[in-house]
Amino acid sequence: MPDTPTSAIPTIGSPAPDFTQASTQGPVSLRDERFAGKWIVLFSHPYDFTPVCSTEFVGFAQRADQFAAAGVQLIGLSVDSVYSHIAWMRSLERDHGIKVDFPVLADLDKKVASAYGMIHPGASDMAPVRAVFVIDPKRVIRALVYYPMNVGRDLDEVLRLVRGLQYVDANAGTACPANWRPGDKIILPPPATSEAAAARLAEHEGNPDAKDWYFVKRDG
Repeated sequence: MPDTPTSAIPTIGSPAPDFTQASTQGPVSLRDERFAGKWIVLFSHPYDFTPVCSTEFVGFAQRADQFAAAGVQLIGLSVDSVYSHIAWMRSLERDHGIKVDFPVLADLDKKVASAYGMIHPGASDMAPVRAVFVIDPKRVIRALVYYPMNVGRDLDEVLRLVRGLQYVDANAGTACPANWRPGDKIILPPPATSEAAAARLAEHEGNPDAKDWYFVKRDG
């Protein structure tokens, strides 16, 4: 098996490993001024010109306006060359009627894939697995999801995840329940003391979504 550098998978709350890498839009770094103030969704795919990856890129491109409206910069990555990426993007535009307007990194040396723990030797021939990293404007990793080589991502879930993180950042003391969408009820984290638990129940008396001291939903 090829001798490819590996590293530990970055964790939630840790600084996102920076890089400067060639892409379909020129050199890209997380510190680029053009990305200042934006969230970043960095996602990897094994190879260009593969069917599952193609469905994902089409899906991301179709949702590009929604990601942009949420202040998100999409960045793709694989170990293919810039020239391969360009040819594949042109193929997708021709065959699917979409234009990929976000950069796709050419990680030929696998430096970015290794820094982000995307190389899983048991899953592939040293190509990056399908990974998604949500990185906030402070360049802190806020979420990461790994997928097997043969199952594509739920792109609506990626967008939902970013919006949920943005909501809780803007509304301290709240959390998003399962299947939350913008406009849905949010959930309150559980009180940390018996006194606070009693106060929580008193405050939400009559609220049908207050099931117990530790489980209270309210309008967002």
